[in-house]
Amino acid sequence: MTIYFYQVDQPYGVFSNFSPHPITLDGYRWPTVEHYYQAQKFVGTRDAALVAKIRELPHPMLAAQTGRNPRYQRRPDWEQVKCNVMLKAVQCKFFSHPELAQMLLQTGTAALVENSPIDTYWGCGPNGTGCNHLGQILMQVRQELASCPAHPLLNH
Repeated sequence: MTIYFYQVDQPYGVFSNFSPHPITLDGYRWPTVEHYYQAQKFVGTRDAALVAKIRELPHPMLAAQTGRNPRYQRRPDWEQVKCNVMLKAVQCKFFSHPELAQMLLQTGTAALVENSPIDTYWGCGPNGTGCNHLGQILMQVRQELASCPAHPLLNH
C-alpha cells in the first residue's frame, strides 16, 4: 500500500512540511518544518540575517519563496547537508507532537510518497519517478518511533 500526501488540507496533510506544527530547534521555536528548513540555507552566509526573518514569516509558503530566491547566498555545503537538516526537523516534529507520531505509526509499513506535481527531489514529481526524499525521511522517522521503547505512545 502507498499513502500519498501533499496539501495540508488533504488526508495525511500533517506529513507536509507546511503543516502548522511548531518545532523547537537550535534554541528557537519555528512555526513549521518548512520555516526551519528554508532558514538553514543561510546559516553562516552574508545573508544570515534571513534566518531570523524567515522564522518570523506568517506562512510557510513565504518561507519557501524566500529560501528559494536565487539572489540570496546559500551556504556552500547546502547540497551536502540538506537531507540531514530535513531529517533533524522531521524527527523533531514527530517526536514532539504525540498525535502526529501516532498518525505516522498508524501508517504501518505503507510507502509514504510526497505527491508533489513539481518537486522531483523531495517528492515524486509530475510523473511519479522522483526521488521522494521526504517520504523516505518520514518512513525512517516512523521506524525510529516504532523502535523507541521509551516513546510515550508505545507504553500501552
